[in-house]
Amino acid sequence: MPTELQAVLFDMDGTLVDTERLWLRTVEEEALGLGLVLTDADLGFVLGRAVEDCAVHLAARAAGRAEPSRLGPSLERRFTELVRGRVDPLPGAVELLAALHAAGVPTALVSASPRPVVDTVLDVLGRHRFATSVAEGETPRTKPFPDPYRAALTLLGADPARCVAVEDTPTGVASAEAAGCAVVAVPSYAVIPPAPRRIVVHGLPDVDLGLLRRAAAGS
Repeated sequence: MPTELQAVLFDMDGTLVDTERLWLRTVEEEALGLGLVLTDADLGFVLGRAVEDCAVHLAARAAGRAEPSRLGPSLERRFTELVRGRVDPLPGAVELLAALHAAGVPTALVSASPRPVVDTVLDVLGRHRFATSVAEGETPRTKPFPDPYRAALTLLGADPARCVAVEDTPTGVASAEAAGCAVVAVPSYAVIPPAPRRIVVHGLPDVDLGLLRRAAAGS
């Protein structure tokens, strides 16, 4: 297994910025408008998923009272407005990005959120810290499929065996691992167990260059 850390690919919502709670609020408000209350059973269909996926799930739960084609734009509009109003980097996010930038390790932002939301977050975190980014709708399929990570790897010109993805949801972990990346998982709402080429930590302050290099090496 190669030990060189070639690049680090970051999920956005719930990993680098505290937007997961804003997304949950968005979905909860949309669901309430349909007479629905979200439960733990819904989280796997909501967290780390694209807007369209969530719209399909809500439409199915609403049993014909709403169409995904209407729910999707509404969800995107609500979420974008909330993110533009308040984006907070999670503890350790800016410091980790700065350390990687100083060390010359390229980074990418790989998100299931729409491009307007991704651009807002890039402005907050610092665009200069990212070599590239991939948003929802820019690949044939989104997470949990490997397409977004594969697209970012291609843009970086990087070997997935030498790259590490940092993710907070099982959906994102599945996407990154299917693309061939090692994973450092920082769980937000759902439990993520350790696995081969997967290290689980409590938060970004636990992640440093040494840990990322060990993850890339598979140790």
